[in-house]
Amino acid sequence: MKILLVDDSKVDRLRVSECLEASGFDFVTAENGTDAWEILQAPDAPTFALLDWVMPGFDGIELCRRIRTLGSNGAYIYTVMLTAKDRKKNLLTAMDAGADDYLAKPVDPCELRARILVGKRILDLQQCLRFSATHDFLTNLLSRAEILASLERELVRTQREGRPAGVIMADVDGFKQINDTLGHPAGDAVLAEVARRLKSDLRLYDVAGRYGGEEFILVLPGCDLHTGARRADEIRRLVARDPIVTPAGSLSVTVSMGVTVTSCDLETTLETLLQSADAALYRAKKAGRNRVEAFSLTLKLDGKSR
Repeated sequence: MKILLVDDSKVDRLRVSECLEASGFDFVTAENGTDAWEILQAPDAPTFALLDWVMPGFDGIELCRRIRTLGSNGAYIYTVMLTAKDRKKNLLTAMDAGADDYLAKPVDPCELRARILVGKRILDLQQCLRFSATHDFLTNLLSRAEILASLERELVRTQREGRPAGVIMADVDGFKQINDTLGHPAGDAVLAEVARRLKSDLRLYDVAGRYGGEEFILVLPGCDLHTGARRADEIRRLVARDPIVTPAGSLSVTVSMGVTVTSCDLETTLETLLQSADAALYRAKKAGRNRVEAFSLTLKLDGKSR
């Protein structure tokens, strides 16, 4: 966790900085609200802020309001107001502005450390809740809603900027038989390991999610249809390379994949994109499984899907 300390007083900034450094916290400093706001826009922005109340430009209260109403880098920022004001109405003003806590100056080192540790505990719990809300419990991939939201964002980006994104729909071959003959614990082990292998071969900005049952969707920004099909085949071979260990023993598992690509055509919707990926996946299943098929006009004319 990185901490942002904002205080226009050099003396107070140094005093609190020494406390943070002595406790081993990672922190950055700013002397006014404008500089602090710029720091909070960075991709690796701090998630904990110590804000002085009175500062030139916009003060700590205004900065806190900006954080709450405009957001920053997307993550929740736990804010603690630092001030010599001690009247109860000032405490309420800080809370109304969106502050999470309040610390009177001069800052006591032990109290500062305690407040930071409490804030960190809350941030960690929020992160766990956020992960649970957006990810599939079994596979730790994005949930159906989240992967579809990611796919829709890429579709909009393609229609706006003209840069394609590859879309892979993957299905575990013979999964129903695994569940029926070996039991759900074996099936769960297969899904979890297939998901791990799918994700292990992705770039940092690629995303993968569980679409439903034994189906997965992978979104590959910047990939055209040819590149997407090549990447899909690499992933397919990775999944099939080694047996998967389950409570019922080791199993050889394969996946079939259908590949499509986002389109600049404004008439292309999320639904039609999913239909094209599904049609390609249907062709892969029909052709013998453990293979990759790319969407084509022929598939569209055939109107085939599973």
